[in-house]
Amino acid sequence: MNRMFTLEATTSGAEVGFLAALAAGLPAHDFLSERLVVGVSGGADSVSLLVGLHSLAAAQGVPPKLIVAHAKHDLREAAAADAAFVANLAAQLGVSCMVRDVRVREPDDVRGEGIEGRARRLRYEFLTAVAREEGARFVVVAHTADDQAETILHRILRGTGLTGLAGMASARELSDGVALVRPLLAVPRGVVRGYLESRGQVWMEDATNADVRYARNFLRHEILAPCESGPYPAAAASLTRLGSQAAAVAGAVRSAADHLLATHSHRHADGTTVLQTQKLAGLDRHLLAEIFVALWHREGWPRRDMTARHYSQLAAMAAASADPIAAAPSAIDLPGEVRARVQAGGMVVGGITTGR
Repeated sequence: MNRMFTLEATTSGAEVGFLAALAAGLPAHDFLSERLVVGVSGGADSVSLLVGLHSLAAAQGVPPKLIVAHAKHDLREAAAADAAFVANLAAQLGVSCMVRDVRVREPDDVRGEGIEGRARRLRYEFLTAVAREEGARFVVVAHTADDQAETILHRILRGTGLTGLAGMASARELSDGVALVRPLLAVPRGVVRGYLESRGQVWMEDATNADVRYARNFLRHEILAPCESGPYPAAAASLTRLGSQAAAVAGAVRSAADHLLATHSHRHADGTTVLQTQKLAGLDRHLLAEIFVALWHREGWPRRDMTARHYSQLAAMAAASADPIAAAPSAIDLPGEVRARVQAGGMVVGGITTGR
């Protein structure tokens, strides 16, 4: 069962520090004038986000346009208590609240995801739906610096590439016209809880957060906690710093790939893209692969099933297009019914039904 924590107020310094950090993480000075969907589970992180946004709006004299969204899922017995707590908190703040049942345990057509991944997907689908129903352009969630460190470590252990090493983005598109914003991504969990303590604000503690059968909990309790209490006290901070550096490098590579794609490609009348790969063949294979990643982004082709191996195959084809004796396929079919083939002086990439 979940436990509700009530902590006595201590000092206003913690409030000032947290609110300053939260404000620094918001994307624009007039962001609080927007209608915002705030994902609130009832835990400390999301409660601090909601209360902090409400406080910042009040300090700016802006009527809060916050819509609390709570996904009541079927993974634990205390879900009803969480939902009631969140609804009550929203009522106290005078903002609207949407609570919706999310059936994580019920199967659907999506395969290849664990229960954590399924819960995450369904939660974002719910948040996106609320944003559309309420006419909101932004969904705000409460991932902290500790969540970022856990994400980066998780991806390292799974064998991520440079882009994955960057961790979670501070903002990204959820769907057309709806963006996800993470304003607490640089704020440690201890600062978050210190803010709640300073206000005497209660929150709900999820007992399943201690269950190390879940990957994130295992990393949090069995890997990061011993590191930080032992020989690596700055482990989480080091991981987030590594993520920031990786994001900067990945951004530079992405910018270069976008420029090269724009310079050395054109769309054919039949809807395919023609790449002048003879002018690109001498580039590093990693950069060549990134050019194809940029192409998939630009054209809006399905990316879910595209893997690093597919992009490496495309890079090998591009490099070999300028070398007639190089060993590389002359054509490959890719996920999403996209085909790539070598032609004189370059490559043609597009839908399987076009450009034959």
